Amino acid sequence: MTVHGNTQQAWESASQKHIHEYNELLDEAKYARLLPLEEAVLRDIVVDADVVHPMSGHGIDDVALIHLGAGSVTGVDYSPTAASAAQRRADELGVDCRYVTATLPASGLIDNSADLVYTGKGALIWVDDLEAWLTEMRRLLRPGGHLFIYEAHPLTPLWSWDRDKVEVRSDRGYFARSHVNDSFPAGGAVEYQRTFAETIMTITGAGFEILHLEEHPEPFWRPDGMDAAAWNGQVPNAFSLLARHRG
Repeated sequence: MTVHGNTQQAWESASQKHIHEYNELLDEAKYARLLPLEEAVLRDIVVDADVVHPMSGHGIDDVALIHLGAGSVTGVDYSPTAASAAQRRADELGVDCRYVTATLPASGLIDNSADLVYTGKGALIWVDDLEAWLTEMRRLLRPGGHLFIYEAHPLTPLWSWDRDKVEVRSDRGYFARSHVNDSFPAGGAVEYQRTFAETIMTITGAGFEILHLEEHPEPFWRPDGMDAAAWNGQVPNAFSLLARHRG
């Protein structure tokens, strides 16, 4: 099986969690909010916006976007299990979210269909060809539309989960191109790596004007019961970015 096939299979298996925990996620979605840093950046541009959310996963953030004022949200995920569970939840809640199953960068959505492309809590780490992905996001955005990213910092794969001190894993490097995920979804899933400079330069080179860029010490995800020294504010674990389609 190919690298992509292994990753897709791992995510499809992991997405069974959205079915097993359906009722808990439904209760969470009823009152879902984005993180404060996300709301602070998006509050003024999300109202009445048509949003596309690539790699939408369980879809809780999509309901949170509606709660923040979005007009509609279209989630795109390559897991049929995740997309169908998210659609069922949205229908039960009566929110304007719809889900399509597609393997990006080809979303299958029409040109100029979004005011905002939202990616939250880990999307770019699963993107092999960032330039192609950005070209698709730019195609979906109306001129002047926005791209929002809240993502794992490129240094994050290097940190061990040692509780006592911040350490760099000996089996990973900052300039590596990928590594095998050993936390979630695991199962042979491969995360792609690029440096912070490469990420930013690729975004600007794809026709986006950066309006906001900030690094954050807090990780966007912590495994249950884990408390690592790397999460104590000493090193970066995430970054947020807002950019505008210059077209």
